[in-house]
Amino acid sequence: MASTKKIKLTDLKSLEQAAECLRTLAHPHRLRIVQMLLQSEYTVGELAEACEIAPHMASEHLRKMQHCGFLDSEKDGQRRYYHVVEPHLANILSCIEARFE
Repeated sequence: MASTKKIKLTDLKSLEQAAECLRTLAHPHRLRIVQMLLQSEYTVGELAEACEIAPHMASEHLRKMQHCGFLDSEKDGQRRYYHVVEPHLANILSCIEARFE
């Protein structure tokens, strides 16, 4: 017997976009970068040092997250500071931290 309940579903196009953005986040260095950027603004060098990776690798991670609309940056003299612009990242990271810490 089929259920007559009305359930709310997100359209598949939106779910495809969500899956792509979640794949982007699904990397330990990117999660560490988001953790840091939720607390303050940082430069590529500072993020690279915290992740123990080369600055060019940190730049690539930042580029991918900017492409998804998670981050933005502002230039201050010679330095570029990155920050979170997607407010839901805090909730996602909170779930991850609650589960894995």
